[in-house]
Amino acid sequence: MIVVIQCADRVGLIAAIARLIAKKGYNITSMQEHVDNNENLFFMRLELDGTDGAPQLEDDLRQLLPEGALIKVNPVPEKKIVVLVTKEYHCLADILVRNYFKTLGATVQCVIGNHTTLQDICNRFDIPFHEIPAGTDKTLFEENLMATLAPYDFDYLVLAKFMRILSPAFVWRLPMRIINIHHSFLPAFAGANPYRQAHERGVKLIGATAHYVTDELDEGPIIAQQIIPANHTLSVQDMVRAGKEIETAVLAKALKLVFDDRVFVYRNKTVVLE
Repeated sequence: MIVVIQCADRVGLIAAIARLIAKKGYNITSMQEHVDNNENLFFMRLELDGTDGAPQLEDDLRQLLPEGALIKVNPVPEKKIVVLVTKEYHCLADILVRNYFKTLGATVQCVIGNHTTLQDICNRFDIPFHEIPAGTDKTLFEENLMATLAPYDFDYLVLAKFMRILSPAFVWRLPMRIINIHHSFLPAFAGANPYRQAHERGVKLIGATAHYVTDELDEGPIIAQQIIPANHTLSVQDMVRAGKEIETAVLAKALKLVFDDRVFVYRNKTVVLE
């Protein structure tokens, strides 16, 4: 069982939480905590060796902790996800392989694409695929998307190189439940063909960022980032290949952190307890 806590900080919190958990008969097998002194916020993640009594434990913690505490007691850690795609396969393929071998930390409920390019690979892994045509106007597209999502029980919506901007109204329906991956060069290159732009500029670093989606484009809380070196010997295609590899790796890391309940969000930033 996993317990995550976010609340106002005060003296003695760790000791009080540990005493309560011992009194309830649980053994703490893992514990991470962090205090943001500027915001006076306390963050904690616990792994316990039992799975029974989760609702009662949550109630007991709520009575113990400062008013307004955010508490989640999760007796079944594995999550459920829906994946949105366009045409690029690298991130989706990695998710499907991990899902098949049960190392993802979640189960893929379905894949939704605005092209049918990736339907075949979903069929090979016996994952339902739904198409919502790319030409559909945004309002109708999102209505169709919500209708397609409706039968599925899912925790997160993963944008695996989904090349369409979701409206603030849609994002509002799934707060901090949509995860995106995108390239992030230094400097950043907007618009089409970012790798060609990076090559022409002679960048020395290739990067990727995984973040929660908010109503401000690519400005959501960051979950994971990574960079790799680049130099003048790389062609555009070399950069594209390197970019796909780092995007895949960063998204995989971010998903693992989220699925393991290690990511806390406050304001527009995250605390990640590893």
